[in-house]
Amino acid sequence: MISRQYISHVELKTDSIPCWNEFPFRLSAVRHLGTLELHPAVTFLVGENGTGKSTLLEAIAVAWGFNPEGGSKNFRFSTRRSHSVLNHHIRLARGARKPEDGYFLRAESFFNVATDIEKMDEESSGLGRPIADSYGSRPLHEQSHGESFLALVTERFGGRGLYILDEPEAALSPGSQMAVLSRIHDLVKKDSQFIIATHSPIIMAYPDSTIYQLSEEGMKAVDYTETEHYAVAKSFLTDHGRMLEVLLK
Repeated sequence: MISRQYISHVELKTDSIPCWNEFPFRLSAVRHLGTLELHPAVTFLVGENGTGKSTLLEAIAVAWGFNPEGGSKNFRFSTRRSHSVLNHHIRLARGARKPEDGYFLRAESFFNVATDIEKMDEESSGLGRPIADSYGSRPLHEQSHGESFLALVTERFGGRGLYILDEPEAALSPGSQMAVLSRIHDLVKKDSQFIIATHSPIIMAYPDSTIYQLSEEGMKAVDYTETEHYAVAKSFLTDHGRMLEVLLK
């Protein structure tokens, strides 16, 4: 049966790995990848820093055709070549349908995306609608980091798209994270698919999803309440006084 997902799974081409002891192949997310089945709506990659979530997410985005530093397929700028070669060693199982929209958000380099938007609009002035208009009425560089993230998700993302997000919560308040959660739901209802690496227990609470928890032992699908993020956040908020006593001894 032909999948209606934009990407149904990601497979590691083990026969092409040059050396398992070199980066990025030594990362647990890569070493234990095998075949990663993606949820039709939302797939979360969660885990501690250094487990390889962002490296894997970046490889999926680049293999799809997105710019390594973020943006849509139309972005081709480069400020510093820092992405790994992993995209050459994975295989994306593409569905029969092609998305009408798509975006790769890297929280750490979204400033560079905003700068490139301004540059492209200056170079094509008078030749059509400015690219910046797709992100709302205010220029991205005139907004806070968090405001620009929200503008991207609420204004630029239009549905029927593949959206790959690396730590979208990085600049967002808890209230703004809830707004993003709501917007994800709107876009899922508009036939979109998300792949998200996150540390946010708010964002990863989205119910129509699969959560993969990464650790040094490998990668496994878990329920939301089984994630370390949920457990730690619940423990701290339920009895923060006791937790502070332990942490600040």
